[in-house]
Amino acid sequence: MKTALIIGAGPNGLSAAITLVQAGLNVDIFEAEPQPGGAARTLPLTLPGYHHDFGSAVHPLAIGSPFFNSLSLENHGLEWIHSPAALAHPFDDGTAITLSRDLTQTESQLGADAKAWRNLMRPFADRWAELANEVLRPISLFPSHPFLMANFGRQALRSAKSVANSLFQSGRTKALFAGIAAHSVLSLDEPSSAAAGVLLGAALHAVGWPIPRGGAQSITEALCSCLGDLGCTVTASTRIENLAALPKYDLTLCDVTPRQVLAIAGDRLSSKYKNQLAKYQYGPAVFKVDYALRDPIPWTAQACLQAATIHIGGSFEEIAASEKAMRTGHHAERPFVLLAQPSLFDATRAPADRHTAWAYCHVPNASTFDMLPRIEAQIERFAPGFRECILARHILSPAGLEKMDANLIGGDISGGAMNLRQLLFRPTCRQYATSAPDIYLCSSSTPPGGGVHGMCGYHAAKLAINRLNG
Repeated sequence: MKTALIIGAGPNGLSAAITLVQAGLNVDIFEAEPQPGGAARTLPLTLPGYHHDFGSAVHPLAIGSPFFNSLSLENHGLEWIHSPAALAHPFDDGTAITLSRDLTQTESQLGADAKAWRNLMRPFADRWAELANEVLRPISLFPSHPFLMANFGRQALRSAKSVANSLFQSGRTKALFAGIAAHSVLSLDEPSSAAAGVLLGAALHAVGWPIPRGGAQSITEALCSCLGDLGCTVTASTRIENLAALPKYDLTLCDVTPRQVLAIAGDRLSSKYKNQLAKYQYGPAVFKVDYALRDPIPWTAQACLQAATIHIGGSFEEIAASEKAMRTGHHAERPFVLLAQPSLFDATRAPADRHTAWAYCHVPNASTFDMLPRIEAQIERFAPGFRECILARHILSPAGLEKMDANLIGGDISGGAMNLRQLLFRPTCRQYATSAPDIYLCSSSTPPGGGVHGMCGYHAAKLAINRLNG
């Protein structure tokens, strides 16, 4: 029987392992941390009884993942919770726009922009399965659905600013789109910054932006359950620092970033390839805070209590200024804040009548600046009295994030900068393959990039299997 080694048990490492075991290989999986999952972990970060998502909290790409959907994860204990509204975006006048999976319900809030929003999102939401298969893989010159991808590229390759100004009349709709597009961790005037807005907007109307009951760890546990049914388990608390110290495997797949591969693989890689990896660029970071709360967040706009995800940034101009600051090495005075409030819809996250929240903003890579006062000022702006609800907080600076997950280099949660070159060639033109024929990369530093979807691991494993079989 052929053998394989998986280094790292994040969603991509676990997906690679499942794919290899399904193909008949004998697979060993080693995870450095005590708990598998990488950024998809749920941890007791504040007070007893409060369960916080370390990284990802809301999962449109997980519920919409072609590979995850092939595994029937609901049969392994994964349960999705859809809040009444998927997203809320509050404004300074005390109102908010909410988005729901139902396009008609969403349109009722967008006034003159209702038709434009439908025309932008519906072609992709209606064909989500086909779109997901195309975009959650390496970019291809010959897509299986060329007209769909041509239509997607026509909007996605533009800047978010260009799309918003050309399609929408209202400042409120432009702000709404800006908040979704800002998930790209790009300045909103950069080419391709619209891609996240279109993709995640389409996902919202196709599959929703759900939370997993029990937290992100439930996704990891479901994947581990799949592996268990296949006779494979994860060995945790085992950091692999040098392949030379291990037995020889037919395949080695690394759910780590280029920096770690350089350290782990050593002289197994060619000098030219090592030079290419050394030039890989890491992206901006996040500054994150987890809260244990006495009460729900007291939003001025009551509609915000219907959504698991809140985008805090007011206008398009303010969100654009925040992301521009981050991209130019500065810290926004009024940062765009992404906030999740899962305990409103999942009682397992906190003790009875208590709540959790999770918030972060984008900052330059490896930033040491304390963004806590600015984050809380932004939340307080739309929810006066928020600070009085706080029982405890846990702060994760970029360095703190990297300490808890070595893949988060400098606090980068995307596995590398999302510039055009690294979208096409991630991390090099070899993508999953390396200069060593038996070593592959399968982390979010490979296509299609960040997000809990497992597709990096799946595609890397399929390539490795095909090459192993000649």
